[in-house]
Amino acid sequence: MPTKKALIRRPGPRLAEGLVTHIEREPVDAELALEQWEAYGEALRAHGWETVEVDPADDCPDAVFVEDTVVMYKNVALIARSGAESRRDEVAGVEEAVAHLGCSVNWIWEPGTLDGGDVLKIGDTIYVGRGGRTNAAGVQQVRAAFEPLGARVVAVPVSKVLHLKSAVTALPDGTVIGHIPKVDRPSLFPSFLAVPEESGAHVVLLGGAKLLIAASAPKSAELLADLGHDPVVVDISEFEKLEGCVTCLSVRLRDLYA
Repeated sequence: MPTKKALIRRPGPRLAEGLVTHIEREPVDAELALEQWEAYGEALRAHGWETVEVDPADDCPDAVFVEDTVVMYKNVALIARSGAESRRDEVAGVEEAVAHLGCSVNWIWEPGTLDGGDVLKIGDTIYVGRGGRTNAAGVQQVRAAFEPLGARVVAVPVSKVLHLKSAVTALPDGTVIGHIPKVDRPSLFPSFLAVPEESGAHVVLLGGAKLLIAASAPKSAELLADLGHDPVVVDISEFEKLEGCVTCLSVRLRDLYA
C-alpha cells in the first residue's frame, strides 16, 4: 500500500549560526527551536505521516532545513548541490536515508547548483526557482533527471526571497499561493491566489483539506479556512528568523510503497 513518509532532521548546536540573506539576523533560542521542531514532527505524525529522522549534521548550522538537500519525483531522489558552499556537507545523511527507503538516487553535478527549496511540484509540473542558490546548470540537470519520467520543468525567476518556496507554494487543487510583494512573476502560474502575509505563502499538504501553516500567518490561515481548507497551525518562529518556513523542515515522500 502507498505510504506517506517525511524526512526530518534534528536542529544542531550551531543552529543560531545559520545563513541569512534577505532579512536581518535575530538571536535564535535553541531550546525553543528544539521544542518547535518536535511539535512540527508531531503534527506530521498526527496527520498520517511517518517521520524518518535523518542522521544529525551538527557541524552544519542549516542542516535542519532538510528540504534543501534533495528533490523527490516519483521514486527518484535528486541530491542537491547548494549554491551556498557551506551547506554542501548536509547531503551525506540524506543520501543514505533515501537510498535506505529504496529510492533511485541521482545527483546535481558541478557546475550546477540547486537547493530543494527552489523546487515546487504541482502534479507533473516542476517549477524551479532560478535565483541566488540555484543556477541555470542546476535547472538543466533537473530537466535531465525528471523529464524522461514524465515531468515538465519550468524555470521561474527568484530575486526577492531566498528560495522559490519562500515566495510560493500550492494548494491541493494546484492553485499557487503567494504574498505579492515577494513574487517575481505571478503570471507564470496558471492559477494564483494572493495571501496577506509573507509566511502565509507557505503550506504543507497534509492530505485531504488539511494544510500545515505557520502561526505567524493568522490572516492567511483564516482566508484558506474560508475557502474550505483546514489549516493546521504550528509555531516555527525560531526557524523563521533563519528564513525557514514549514516546507523547509521536511521532505515529503508521497509515492513510495511499503
